[in-house]
Amino acid sequence: MERNCVRVFVFSVGLAAFALQAAFVYGQSTASTTSDKPVALLPGLDKQLMDTSADACVNFAQYACGNFAKLYPIPADKSGYGSFYIMYDHTEAVLHQMLDKLADKGAQHTANEQKIGDFYASCMDEDAVHAAGLKPLQPEFDRIAALTDKKQLTPLLAHYALIGVNAFLNYGEQQDFADATKQIAAVDQGGLGLPERDYYFRTDDAAVKTRKEYVEHVGNMLHLMGEPVDQATAEAQKIMALETALAKASMDVTSRRDPHAVYHIMTIAQLSELAPAIDWPSYIAQTGVTGIGDLNVAVPDFFKGMQAVIESTDLDTIKAYLRWQLITSIPGYAMPTAMDDENFDFFGRKLTGQQEQRARWKRCTEATGNALGEAVGQVYVASQFPPSSKAYTLQMVHDIEGAMGHEIENQSWMSDETKAKATTKLGLVADKIGYPDHWRDYSTLDVIRGDADGNALRAVEFENKRELAKIGKPVDRGEWGMSPPTINAYYDPSMNDINFPAGILQAPFYDPNATDAENYGHIGAIVGHELTHGFDDQGSQFDGYGNLKNWWTPEDKKKFDEMTDCEVKEYGNFTAVDDVKVNGKLTLGENTADNGGIRLAYQAFLDDARRKGIDLAAKQDGYDAIQQFFIGFAQNWCSSQRPQMIRLQVQTDPHSPEVFRIIGVVQNMPEFGKAFGCKTGQPMMPANACHVW
Repeated sequence: MERNCVRVFVFSVGLAAFALQAAFVYGQSTASTTSDKPVALLPGLDKQLMDTSADACVNFAQYACGNFAKLYPIPADKSGYGSFYIMYDHTEAVLHQMLDKLADKGAQHTANEQKIGDFYASCMDEDAVHAAGLKPLQPEFDRIAALTDKKQLTPLLAHYALIGVNAFLNYGEQQDFADATKQIAAVDQGGLGLPERDYYFRTDDAAVKTRKEYVEHVGNMLHLMGEPVDQATAEAQKIMALETALAKASMDVTSRRDPHAVYHIMTIAQLSELAPAIDWPSYIAQTGVTGIGDLNVAVPDFFKGMQAVIESTDLDTIKAYLRWQLITSIPGYAMPTAMDDENFDFFGRKLTGQQEQRARWKRCTEATGNALGEAVGQVYVASQFPPSSKAYTLQMVHDIEGAMGHEIENQSWMSDETKAKATTKLGLVADKIGYPDHWRDYSTLDVIRGDADGNALRAVEFENKRELAKIGKPVDRGEWGMSPPTINAYYDPSMNDINFPAGILQAPFYDPNATDAENYGHIGAIVGHELTHGFDDQGSQFDGYGNLKNWWTPEDKKKFDEMTDCEVKEYGNFTAVDDVKVNGKLTLGENTADNGGIRLAYQAFLDDARRKGIDLAAKQDGYDAIQQFFIGFAQNWCSSQRPQMIRLQVQTDPHSPEVFRIIGVVQNMPEFGKAFGCKTGQPMMPANACHVW
């Protein structure tokens, strides 16, 4: 579901939907959904995962990862499982042990540790949550019930913007695309309950079924909130009609990849002309923001459409929609059991194929991390992230940045003018490793032991107010967008920085016991991936200072677009599930980063091997160094997913399914074909390959 915030163009290496999920014990043949002990991390190269009966030149994903699904079947409380998930499981269990200690009321804790412990303990107090029922939300229901005129929507929606209720629109802050030193206000499309606007319009059988199930789910939730069945059923149909009208006015996920398409600076008066149903000066003031004259209206046509929806919809239907949006914004762990189960049935079981709800301790561990990310991260880093990991990663980052410099210099299709500007941008990339230099201040966040629902709302409001307080102030370039325990990494084009949280800098991605070849294949490819994002079809539109500014000659840009079009067609021919193909345009940036990332890591490894005098032909466990590199890379993406999750990913996620992150990359690298003795024309070594970076 969309959520009430404005975040644009931050590119991560992992699946966008990844979150800390259930434990699974390394080496077992069945899933463990109850153990809370840290699971064993995979080694840098795991021969157990490989299916050496497969031909590496025909299907390298099967060769490198063919036994993964046998050793690691998808646990019942997950919609997929893979190398990333094993790292998540390990980290989740480590955090759980840490949170259990901090939840002990008898121990001495710092102020932040006390908040962490109280938040977690409140979440875990299931009896108290169920005893409270919906009573903590009664003031919010009363606000809706008190509406007698659509003109009263403004203060309610301003309040919703603070507590994270995704009704009608998204509102928040962002760096100004035209001047990356500034933080500005922004409004964007929102208000949908399904994952993406096209879910409301696709006509295939699966889409029709999903819409039917969604309407049933909305009705069931309204009934569980106390409405009679007939009323809840009728209101669910009206809510679906309202959301469909909002979806019709929304921009699709692929079109939103163009930064110019979601950047329209307007005055408050101009926004008021588009959507006068909301008193925008009052709305903005009631969110605590003052002194702004203009803002980014990301999708102007959406606000025209939203205005029409509000005008044409009766107040009772709007109130039903607001109740639905309110309840769907509440985390399941803070709901009564019946509502939690119903919520999971649709968004978990039906939408992603997840068979059972995750254990409460896992959900509360995740919730605590979401609410107090850097406070949790500070404790995590102290015990889990040695300085040696940061030093090794920083050296690798510098090596890969050097490889990118050579790549730019040696591009035959790029003019000297564009090369000079690309080199300047590369030199301005900021490297963030492990954790921030300055920790976030949570002193104004009230956490009350025993009030799980209130804590959840206050945490969201704290974060939204913190973000909104940036508007009109200089950008803090030291800020992080992910907390230290996160198993992911990202590039931010407005910051022009690459970010590698401590959580991802562990085995198998960085394994101090692995060979350099394996580490460069693993974390090196991820470092290269993030760096390449600065020069993919989206990142390349921003200069070294983070401004949306063209630095390409027309001829060079035309050649670049022709090369990226090769990747669009290549990945667009991959069938993900049933008759659903990968969206080559939606996934273009991530595919370019995957392909460029491994090339940069490969070149950096060769340079590192020369420095250290590594014999590339020497074999270890049956593989030479180049083969180790490619196997390490492929095992980043060992995984399996349920069909429902694959369908959801392909239709909403800019990352290709993992199998194509392996074969789509190696078939573009002649160096891979040479390493494994492939012949031109075999699937993994086609005669015509794509090459951007």
